[in-house]
Amino acid sequence: MKLYGIPNCDTVKKARTWLAEHGHDYDWHDFKKAGISAELLNGWIAQTGWEPLVNKAGTTWRKLDDTSKAAVVDADSAIALMLAQPSVIKRPVLDRNGTITIGYKPETYDTLFRR
Repeated sequence: MKLYGIPNCDTVKKARTWLAEHGHDYDWHDFKKAGISAELLNGWIAQTGWEPLVNKAGTTWRKLDDTSKAAVVDADSAIALMLAQPSVIKRPVLDRNGTITIGYKPETYDTLFRR
């Protein structure tokens, strides 16, 4: 299991706390420091589509100019943006047995780990 995000994100902190409190070990990937690959993003998009991965409610998106925002219209343009601005990726991304979960909600994790 691998958790992707940035350490100072409050939502990532909550997910990490939940995983620790429930005894789940995971590998950590800080995509702001370690980067993210187009190949990985393509794999995520194959499962979820590109829209859920672009955090349009976040600060990074809000700071983009209107032209940059308008240019995000498909998977390729979303990948280009996420590679250039990794902080625009909705966090955290949990890869559990090859299945991707985007974002964190306690009830989602409860359901996910009950299986």
